[in-house]
Amino acid sequence: MTHKITAVTARTQFGQILDRAVEHNERFLVERNGEPVAVIMSVADFVRTLAPAPDWLKDLQDHARRKGLDKLTMEDIDAEIAATRRERHERQRHSRG
Repeated sequence: MTHKITAVTARTQFGQILDRAVEHNERFLVERNGEPVAVIMSVADFVRTLAPAPDWLKDLQDHARRKGLDKLTMEDIDAEIAATRRERHERQRHSRG
């Protein structure tokens, strides 16, 4: 939802406006002297609007969410990469010798 606000309101309530934009995906059209001059929206909303993910990426993200993989920490990811590399290295070593 987009709300029209004055530049004065944007200046005096900026923190609250940012919170609403981020937490509730609200958009604010800032007007100066009755003319639109700026839009305040969250980065996530901006990316979704201007560069939506292709369907194949949305499918991967949904799959990761269902398996809980979207909650992995960087340490978890690093450990998974290291384990995969070790396994691949072992397979290559056994196939040569």
